[in-house]
Amino acid sequence: METKNILITGGLGFIGSNYVRHIYHNYDYNIHNVDLKTYAADYDNIGNEIKNSDRYTLSICDINDTTRIKRLVHKQNINYIVNFAAESHVDNSISDSTPFIHTNINGTHSLLSILKDCPSVERYLQVSTDEVYGSLTEQDPAFTEETPIQANSPYSASKASADLLCRSFHETFNYPILITRCSNNYGPNQHEEKLIPLMIKNAKAGKKLPVYGDGRNIRDWIHVSDHCSGIDAVLHGGKIGEIYNIGGKNEIRNIDIVRTILKLLDKDESQIEFVKDRLGHDWRYAIDNSKIQNELGWKPHVDFETGIKELI
Repeated sequence: METKNILITGGLGFIGSNYVRHIYHNYDYNIHNVDLKTYAADYDNIGNEIKNSDRYTLSICDINDTTRIKRLVHKQNINYIVNFAAESHVDNSISDSTPFIHTNINGTHSLLSILKDCPSVERYLQVSTDEVYGSLTEQDPAFTEETPIQANSPYSASKASADLLCRSFHETFNYPILITRCSNNYGPNQHEEKLIPLMIKNAKAGKKLPVYGDGRNIRDWIHVSDHCSGIDAVLHGGKIGEIYNIGGKNEIRNIDIVRTILKLLDKDESQIEFVKDRLGHDWRYAIDNSKIQNELGWKPHVDFETGIKELI
């Protein structure tokens, strides 16, 4: 069987590096990692075995550099492109949305623009987020792939814009595009700016654990390994032009996450500090997994209690 060549953008980041590991250990693919090596990326996320493998290469490159990306795709005869490259921290997008426009929108457009000259590419998968759907009340049904886009933060708006670009390039040019939208990830290699690693770090250090508002905002949590297997299922079996939601069916209030971490570390809840709420803070996210489960047979396997204990 012919060995496939896969280009993974943002493969030094949290989810991207876990996906590099997933592909390396499950397929005999040649893996080409393109990453700009911004603050949230880390060379060590990949591990020495992969870094030293002749099946793995790394290019430090902006995905907006279309000349260099196109050259790489041609030279390596790339079959699959999976785009993880993104600015992803909502708080940062509120402070300054410029990098989010540059990478999440312009970067996606740059990748899409080379496809017309790259016939070797069989599938392009855009990794997106459930945040493009907006916010739910506690009574609302979970997001489906038919839920209208109602992005509420500069971050989610940039991801929604990228999704619409992907859809337009498929509809207009018939490019082989797939989109996945996932709920909140947790697991190894996550940057400490995110909720779970920040709470664990501060709890261990005896510092305050800052919780937005009253902490009752709800997120649907999924272990990064389950997200990676979901992306895998869509990349290899998804119907071209379709969107697939990937969620953990694991809705938890932020304050309950924090309390769970404190309990596991045998720390006191007096470390919790409620702070001014985030601007435009979405109330609840919840993913309906029916489509990917029914069409591709995928489902999450890591329960939250097990996954969180592995990080403590």
